[in-house]
Amino acid sequence: MKTKNKLIYRFAISAFSFITMGNMAIAQQRATENGNHAAAIKWVESGNWRNWLKLHPHVSINPDEFYRQYHSNKKIWDKVFLFLKTTNLDTLRAGKHPVDGDNAYASVTEAPSKGLDKASWESHKKYIDLQYVIKGKERIDVANAGTATVIKPYDAAKDVANYTSTGTSYTAEPGVFFLFFPQDAHRPNIKVPGYDTVKKLVIKIRFAE
Repeated sequence: MKTKNKLIYRFAISAFSFITMGNMAIAQQRATENGNHAAAIKWVESGNWRNWLKLHPHVSINPDEFYRQYHSNKKIWDKVFLFLKTTNLDTLRAGKHPVDGDNAYASVTEAPSKGLDKASWESHKKYIDLQYVIKGKERIDVANAGTATVIKPYDAAKDVANYTSTGTSYTAEPGVFFLFFPQDAHRPNIKVPGYDTVKKLVIKIRFAE
């Protein structure tokens, strides 16, 4: 009987130790994740990555992904921010402009925005979108691509997938840029009343797996 009680006691201690260790591991993982998240937010807010660039990141930007992508491809991102800092965007002509070969390139448009029924939800895998309104205003909707309904599967040649979705609406205007990563479905170029023509810059930045 004593032997049986000892076995039960040992089993209980082992089970308790296993559960405790598991809970400690989970707690440690969460603390690490929270610490990384806090570090990412602090890094974004510091603005050190901007190198005196006067533009600001939009509040919708995922700080963890921004931090990861920047530190994975720092040379590319530094060239992007240098381009934004040293280029007169107000006089930059419409069309494509080199930034860093195939790693990053810019496109400028100056055209009417679209009615809501003409604007499309999209996401990309190979390139991150940096979108910035130089003149005017437009509405941009943002949603999680993982919960959006795919209507056109991803086309690798065009680097785009299309969706239907509901999301959060933001107003894009001079002074603030947006970043859209592969998980970010976005519907840009939506007309804001009073702004018929919008001059806009989109920089494609290679995504780091």
